[in-house]
Amino acid sequence: MKRIFLFLATNMAILLVLSVAMSVFGISPSLEGYGLNMNALVFAALFGFGGSLISLAISKWMAKKSMGVRVIDTPSNSTEFWLVETVKKYAADAGIGMPEVGIFDTPEANAFATGMNKNNALVAVSSGLLQAMTREEAEAVIGHEIAHVANGDMVTLTLIQGVVNTFVIFFSRVIGSTVDRLVFKNENGHGIGFMITTIIAQLVLGALASIIVMWFSRQREFRADRGGASLAGKDNMIGALQRLGSLHPAPLPEKMAAFGIAGGGASGLKRLFMTHPPLEERIAALRAVQ
Repeated sequence: MKRIFLFLATNMAILLVLSVAMSVFGISPSLEGYGLNMNALVFAALFGFGGSLISLAISKWMAKKSMGVRVIDTPSNSTEFWLVETVKKYAADAGIGMPEVGIFDTPEANAFATGMNKNNALVAVSSGLLQAMTREEAEAVIGHEIAHVANGDMVTLTLIQGVVNTFVIFFSRVIGSTVDRLVFKNENGHGIGFMITTIIAQLVLGALASIIVMWFSRQREFRADRGGASLAGKDNMIGALQRLGSLHPAPLPEKMAAFGIAGGGASGLKRLFMTHPPLEERIAALRAVQ
């Protein structure tokens, strides 16, 4: 919660500074003619952060429902006991609270972590991963997910998404109002041209903003790999990634894709929208770590 508060406070301060700067340099009166001012910035921030924070708040509930995660309250067999104890050990080593531990039933080898803060998270692995990997490889995957939690990646990714959402909403309205006035000759700048152009601008700017979010998502995978190597051993982490490469696992559903251990491959422009770096690059980055 402290991270969320500081991040929101910082960005509200940025919005305030932008508003003051626009007034000092005479930009604000021009924008006000288009119905865009501090109120518009606050409106954009509320909607930009609102959806992201709600998604974060319900992330564990949504993951359990959408993935059919069975939370292990009391281990019923040796595999479940090993899984819970491994998560417990790595959580203690990483200095975070004990996450909920679960299994979701799918033949694909995958795992994910989610939650609103690092002391109230969920770590879940697929039944396919438990069957396809050795204990050492699976432990490395668990270490990778614990590293995500310890790094606060779920919160940071959500807040970055909120920031880009804010500016997409604001600047799409600026573009919409400008086009409505200059092209459609609508004096108040809020006619049909504004509505159509704003929607188009949001789509275009949203796609560009996604490139920023996906870049961060890929960088956090490298960090989580290093964290997994620290907890479970470098060779085990490399072995787990190599095993994933040989299994060719499909990515998780769209809303969960960024939180899984593996993502789909892509090339060309599609690469800019990947949540995960290629496994070969992740392995090479780990091997380069001294």
